[in-house]
Amino acid sequence: MSAGRLTLLLTSPRVAAGILSHDAWLALDEAALVVGGDDEPQVEALRTMGVAVQTLAADGQAAAARDLVDRATELGAVVWVGSSDGDPGLTDAIAAEVSRLPDPPEVEVVVGSYDAPGSRLLDLVAVMDRLRSLDGCPWDAEQTHVSLVPYLLEEAHEAVEAIESGDRAHLREELGDVLLQVAFHARVAQEHPTDPFDVDDVAAGIVEKLVRRHPLVFADDGVGGEAADVRAVEASWEAIKAAEKTALGVTPRLLDGIPDSMPSLARATKIVQRVRRSGREDVLEAVLPQGETTPAEEAGRELLDLVARWQRRGVDPEAALRGTLREVAARL
Repeated sequence: MSAGRLTLLLTSPRVAAGILSHDAWLALDEAALVVGGDDEPQVEALRTMGVAVQTLAADGQAAAARDLVDRATELGAVVWVGSSDGDPGLTDAIAAEVSRLPDPPEVEVVVGSYDAPGSRLLDLVAVMDRLRSLDGCPWDAEQTHVSLVPYLLEEAHEAVEAIESGDRAHLREELGDVLLQVAFHARVAQEHPTDPFDVDDVAAGIVEKLVRRHPLVFADDGVGGEAADVRAVEASWEAIKAAEKTALGVTPRLLDGIPDSMPSLARATKIVQRVRRSGREDVLEAVLPQGETTPAEEAGRELLDLVARWQRRGVDPEAALRGTLREVAARL
């Protein structure tokens, strides 16, 4: 039999301290000694709940490993409450320590709490907060919503490029850059003197909007509504948007939500889609070349006609042109 047992209790720093798994509480109940670092949230929470946690005074990971192994050998069952930084190097030091003993204690790892999906977003918020703080990055600290606009546009275009390239690693990286822009703008907004909001307000707003505009999914009875095809979902979305504007005293307009800053070809595709969905294709026909026109007018109207024809066939002209331009660039 081994001489004692050393349990390494690992917890997620993204889960509230004191919320532990059943196995973690069993290990703590059976321990002859619980050890942890001072000023650690998990240690403070355990002490608040009546668990006696001693402080490990050893200096350095090698000394800490030796102390923990010696105590486990002597007392029989020792639990180390892992630090929020993950105790880098400690497990290697413990492995080296037990390997020199003829009868070492058993070493086990017990997971006390797991990250929930999306919990790493908390890390992004924390990093962004540090960058904007007094001891953070001078460049990040001086940015404004206006100064960040070029980066927001650039990262969105790079994400599109990554999607069309099919490179999964590139896509993951570019989505991270887009996510950074959201976190950055939310952090800047948090500092507004009279009308602040933060990333939680941003997330709450989009969650509320998604639920409100998907009544077929989030029905009042909690089981969702009847299945619908894509056209029905799109029609429902547009109807709900219009009702929201009417409730606010705003007259809904057909082209609401299509920004002027979109690339012209992409904007034309979106406008044609809206017009066709509303049954107003006569508007498109009215702007086709008729009578004497200038070269610029004729070019604009012919381009719009091309967009309408290809959009009717399910082709995104903007994406198609990007693909052709990539072929040209490759040949050059």
